[in-house]
Amino acid sequence: MNRIVERIPARRRLPLAVYATTQLIFLVWWAAFYPGGMSYDSISYVWHVTTGHWMSNHSVAYDGLVWLSLQLTGDLALLTFAQSVAMAAALAYVVGTLRMFGVKGKWSFTAAVACAVLPSIGTFVIYVWKDVPFAIGAVVAFGATGRLAARRLRGESQLRDKVFRNEIAMLFAGFLAMGLFRNNGLLVAVIAVPVLLLTLPRMRKWLLFATVVPVTIAALLQTVVYPAIGVITPTKDQVYAFNYADIAVVYGKVPQTFTQADKELMQKVAPLSHWGGRAANCYNADWAMKKPMNRKAADQYNDQLIDLWFRILKRTPDQMISARVCRSHIAWSPFPGPVDKMGHTLISPPSVPKNLFGWADWNPEMADSPYRPILKIRPLNDTLHDAAFFTWKASKTPQLQWLLFRGAIWCYAAYAVVLAFSRRNRSWAPVALLAIPLALQLTVIAANPAPLARYMFAPMFLGILTLPLIGAKPTFTKRSKPAPEEQEQKPATAPDPEPEPEPVA
Repeated sequence: MNRIVERIPARRRLPLAVYATTQLIFLVWWAAFYPGGMSYDSISYVWHVTTGHWMSNHSVAYDGLVWLSLQLTGDLALLTFAQSVAMAAALAYVVGTLRMFGVKGKWSFTAAVACAVLPSIGTFVIYVWKDVPFAIGAVVAFGATGRLAARRLRGESQLRDKVFRNEIAMLFAGFLAMGLFRNNGLLVAVIAVPVLLLTLPRMRKWLLFATVVPVTIAALLQTVVYPAIGVITPTKDQVYAFNYADIAVVYGKVPQTFTQADKELMQKVAPLSHWGGRAANCYNADWAMKKPMNRKAADQYNDQLIDLWFRILKRTPDQMISARVCRSHIAWSPFPGPVDKMGHTLISPPSVPKNLFGWADWNPEMADSPYRPILKIRPLNDTLHDAAFFTWKASKTPQLQWLLFRGAIWCYAAYAVVLAFSRRNRSWAPVALLAIPLALQLTVIAANPAPLARYMFAPMFLGILTLPLIGAKPTFTKRSKPAPEEQEQKPATAPDPEPEPEPVA
């Protein structure tokens, strides 16, 4: 055994140990909840790809992975297993990044293992959810960003070697994954890029490539490619559900500001009792779209409803902003709100009801689907399942929600740790690490349908992974001159050397 370890290069031993350990833990969750955790959305994906109803209201790329797993194995286990492999590899990649900042191996190893052990995000990795590869992309982009920041701290911002190109490629891949696997995922790159450009100024051309191109690809797929190949585009009532919910919230609070014409338009879609009742809650846009909301009528009168939305924004902007801030509660508040206490938050349990979350009650294609037998938890070991399910349920204790199910607290922890680390090193470069968690948090604040924990699980991974920076004491040695084969083609007059990192105020 020692001989095998000695043959592994020293710099690879820690990442391999992290990969092996986290992979083993993920496999325990996978075996306990085989073929993987499921939700209403999981059944949606299967319906899409097995009945010819491919739709872009969810991730078409993830639907493709569901289809591939079903075609190759007739089951979903291959997909969830692949997710565990990818996340374990991503955690190992970030641990390699942390070493560049002087983090001791035992601390980065502990942080990565914690990401796999915690029931909330450990089980999340083996769910049939588009949010899982989205989170993997976020972890990869975070790791690549850290390596670029460490490069600047070493005084190698202008060095364009193979390692640099690999780091840019990983950043590109991370942003592309986020754009492909969540419809609003491209906003993460849009919000992150200003932070990256400010903190890594000598790499701007490459950073723009790694962010703008993935955004462009994701946008073209959504608007051009998917419709061209027959993928069904979302209806207007699906696209603008947030706006309808905003109208309901404001109407519920200040109905006197609505004109008779406004109310007549609203009544064409749903009774005013619905607009001012259940739909008027500010936490969950989905409630506004349920019956007696007439979704076909909403689609028909959508343009007029959007005009009404703008009128409301103009006359009562405070109420409209309040509605959005309230609905994004999961993104910015460390503590549960009133709706959370009623159980309308967190995450679907790793179990599947007999009616497939309601799909079998109303959809005959799923009620009689040949794939229905696989759409249930079939643990590889019943004792393991019982122990894992008990652990998962125990983690939902209300007093622990702020720590185990709310990503906002981990965003704030990341901000504090990274800013303190930057101050110690008298450089803005490490602040680049905050580009991804900040963008993730602001993206959810900008557009969020309900207080679902999974929307903020990616920041939980990143927050935990930043904790080892608390005690890091890097000793960066700047290279005086890159090797000839690593230098870029330079003009006759070489640029001035990079200045010393500026101090953090």
